[in-house]
Amino acid sequence: MRLDLSAAALPAASPELARLAEESGADRISLAETSHDPFLQLARAADRTSRIGLATGVAVALARTPMVLAYQAWGLHESSGGRAAIGLGTQVKPHVVRRFGMPWDRPAARMREYVAAVRAIWHSWQSGERLAFRGEFYRHTLMTPVFAPDPLPYGPPPLLLAGVGPLMTAAAGAVADGFLAHPFCTPRHLAEQVLPGVRAARARAEADREPWTARPFEVVANVLVATGRDEEEYRTNLRLVRERIAFYASTPAYRPVLETHGWGDLQEELHRLSTRGRWQEMGEALDDTVLSAFAVTGPPAGAARELHRRYGALADRLCLSGPDGADPAALLRVLAEARALG
Repeated sequence: MRLDLSAAALPAASPELARLAEESGADRISLAETSHDPFLQLARAADRTSRIGLATGVAVALARTPMVLAYQAWGLHESSGGRAAIGLGTQVKPHVVRRFGMPWDRPAARMREYVAAVRAIWHSWQSGERLAFRGEFYRHTLMTPVFAPDPLPYGPPPLLLAGVGPLMTAAAGAVADGFLAHPFCTPRHLAEQVLPGVRAARARAEADREPWTARPFEVVANVLVATGRDEEEYRTNLRLVRERIAFYASTPAYRPVLETHGWGDLQEELHRLSTRGRWQEMGEALDDTVLSAFAVTGPPAGAARELHRRYGALADRLCLSGPDGADPAALLRVLAEARALG
């Protein structure tokens, strides 16, 4: 099992965090797109590291045209010596339309075409063939030599898609090099409701001998971890992780995950609290049974063993994340302990 570290893309912290993650034995560092561009911070991290993979987790695809994404990803892959992995997600309609000012319609179908467009652009750069992509949503038909990057000896980076609902998870299996599970996803929901659709779509793509299926497909489980180097740090991180799970659980789009366990009514209760801004009460409303279903908790060594127990048969990679702003040292200790277990 490969082990990754997830964090927000922060200019002051990302390069040093990538270096520490590499020293701790992480296979990848995955930077989320929140308040900063992950591609810029990963490029900076490439200069501070030599081995660790550099992933976006996730970049907002629909905030960029396929051509813009193609240039950003190619540049990161080239500057890091072939260490990039591009995780993509759609975000939700209000952010795409009102924050980024981009179109939103049929996001799963658009994302399938988006990936195809990026692959077509990369193929043109890698092979020198004429660019002639014409789809329903995107059209890319101009690429002159001065604007085409040089071919890469290791080929283009892998493209991984994040998804929650059945249409987007099937899209990941059908067109991507891997699937990124949402952090608000229990092992049971992943096994029963998500992965069957992903794997069925991948099997169809392989049966059709789609060219991208030559690259191995990977399932990445994003796992929330509450741990600490002492009791005080552990209790603080436990509270913060509980509140984060409560925030996710209040969102109507994530109710199906709760319903897998018979907890659908909890979403309505937490949503009512969220509309009143009662964030601390939301965390307190989340009992230990729900918390333990969504997060791995405990001292580093115990958390590492639990990661292997829960996800060893489900995922190819585990991407560990803790509370925003927390000292990463304890989480890196979990990663090192998990690495030692094999």
